[in-house]
Amino acid sequence: MSKIARLDGVRLRSALAAAGVVGVAAAVAAVVFVALVRGTLTGNVDSTAEQRADEVTVALRTDDDLEEALRPGIRGAVQVLSTGGDIVASSPAGPNQPVLTALRPAPGEQSWQDQLIPVVGEGRFRVLARGVDTPDGPRIVVVAQSLQPVAEAAEAVTRTLAWGMPGLALVVGVAVFVFVGRSLRPVEQIRRRVATISGQRLHARVPVPATHDEISALAATMNAMLDRLEESAAAQRRFIADASHELRSPLSTVRVGLDHLIRSGSPGGEVRLRRLQAEVSRLGDLVADLLLLARIDENDPVVRRAGVDLDDLAYAERDRLRAVHPGLRIEMRVSPVQVTGDAARLERALRNLGDNAARHARTTVTLSTWADDDGAHVVVGNDGPGIAAADRERVFERFVRLDDSRARADGGAGLGLPITREIVAGHGGQIVIDGDAAFHIRLPLPAGQPSSAVSR
Repeated sequence: MSKIARLDGVRLRSALAAAGVVGVAAAVAAVVFVALVRGTLTGNVDSTAEQRADEVTVALRTDDDLEEALRPGIRGAVQVLSTGGDIVASSPAGPNQPVLTALRPAPGEQSWQDQLIPVVGEGRFRVLARGVDTPDGPRIVVVAQSLQPVAEAAEAVTRTLAWGMPGLALVVGVAVFVFVGRSLRPVEQIRRRVATISGQRLHARVPVPATHDEISALAATMNAMLDRLEESAAAQRRFIADASHELRSPLSTVRVGLDHLIRSGSPGGEVRLRRLQAEVSRLGDLVADLLLLARIDENDPVVRRAGVDLDDLAYAERDRLRAVHPGLRIEMRVSPVQVTGDAARLERALRNLGDNAARHARTTVTLSTWADDDGAHVVVGNDGPGIAAADRERVFERFVRLDDSRARADGGAGLGLPITREIVAGHGGQIVIDGDAAFHIRLPLPAGQPSSAVSR
């Protein structure tokens, strides 16, 4: 990944977003601050104007020196008007200036006005007109105080903020850029490590930061995913190797037998053909099992859902076992039970368990079905040697044979129990080993129906 591409990523977007947010927030704060400054300074101007009006009012009502009260102000002017609008007295700043305002408040009242007074000074003025009673009759005291200092101060503050806000946004953007870059450094390390992982290097793992945050959780999750991928790849390799081995044996038998039949006209040809037929049949069963597992691995759904009588399947399996293994005793403990599912696949699961039980039984195979509040139950057991507790999960792995020394022709390929577990899981059920040699299937009952409704 190029440097430009890296800059056009989370770091830059985060920095720009932070700078933008800070810039907008600073602009709003600046507007509010300038308004507060302007309001505060205008209030000071009003206070100054009222103070001068108070001084002139006191001088008009007493014998105080009026000229002292009308002393020159800073950027301001004072006039005393008659009720008719004539200038009675004014500050030395503008004795010949025109009347400052047209406001004529009654005695005891006062009014404010912002206006331009060119003859007094530049800019706008804050004008206070107050009506007062004096020994000489009603008078109007007019005080004009310049707003220029307010404008200058507000302009200075605005100029300062105009320079400072972009700098603040820039500092925040750079800080966020650096901070996010440091925070994302482990992500870049993870990315680089993942980029080196291939089908031949699934053992590699990404580094997990010691920060115990979202990034470390991401790294741990990725390592867990890599664990699953490695396990899946290893299982696939084992599957291919075992399938190749399983297919090689019957194919070799068929090839050797055919060669022998071709090269010799032996009268025992029919026996060999029957043996070859058995091998081909076993090969066909193995291929069928592999195809079924492939469909299951592709999450092939159980599409033919209908009511399935488990007791009928159990009786059908009993009849099959008696035909295939006439020397075995088949014990039945069957209660009528109905579930919803794929009858063909459930029959296949029960047949796999029946074949497994018959293969290991000494004299007896038992088939049981019933229903209770936990669901529908099917148990297939035998009186043969049990399964050690340590092997009760292994038997559900593909191509696993606990008795590796027995002839392959006497046993299956190690796919029956894995297929059974996948079928049961596809129906929302579970299969466990009870006791030593009893396989117990539990399936959910039809929705909304108690066990009494399906245990007929």
